[in-house]
Amino acid sequence: MARINLLPWRDAERRRRKRNLAIATGLAVAAVVLIGMAVRFQIDAMISAQKERNARLQQEIVRLDGRIKEIKRLEEQKASLLARMDVIQKLQESRPEAVHLFDELVNAVPAGVFLTRVTQQGNRVEVEGRAQSNARVSAFMRNVQASQWIGDPQLLVIENKDQTGTGLSHFRLSFTQKRVEDAEQQQAAL
Repeated sequence: MARINLLPWRDAERRRRKRNLAIATGLAVAAVVLIGMAVRFQIDAMISAQKERNARLQQEIVRLDGRIKEIKRLEEQKASLLARMDVIQKLQESRPEAVHLFDELVNAVPAGVFLTRVTQQGNRVEVEGRAQSNARVSAFMRNVQASQWIGDPQLLVIENKDQTGTGLSHFRLSFTQKRVEDAEQQQAAL
């Protein structure tokens, strides 16, 4: 048998494998580093894109907040204008009520009754006056009750002729003034 020395060949083979392993390990480490850097750049890009979107959303929120404030201001202005319009409308509606009140007072006051003061709070009217007798005050109250624009008379005070010293009875009574719509409905029902 011939003697062949295989040691140098095995040594060379072992060095080649170590070199191949070192190259493969270096390539794997380089690949991992490159992949890690690519992932980091991708994540950084995603974070910066999200920050840009957040900044744009924040700008839109600020712009919309300004619009909301403007809308609220306009709504308050609208409510104020509507309240003014409502007051004006009520004044327009109540204009003929004063005329009807005085017209009905003229028609309801019988002879021998003299009014000295007329006050109104809301739809409640209070009158003070003098009368020749209590019967004339009763006639006045009946006339108020029969009226289509005023009604619900209530006698508050009556002082006899003897107590006043003037020969006339002093009285104070109140009644309600009916609204235009109520009077029109009552008249339509008749």
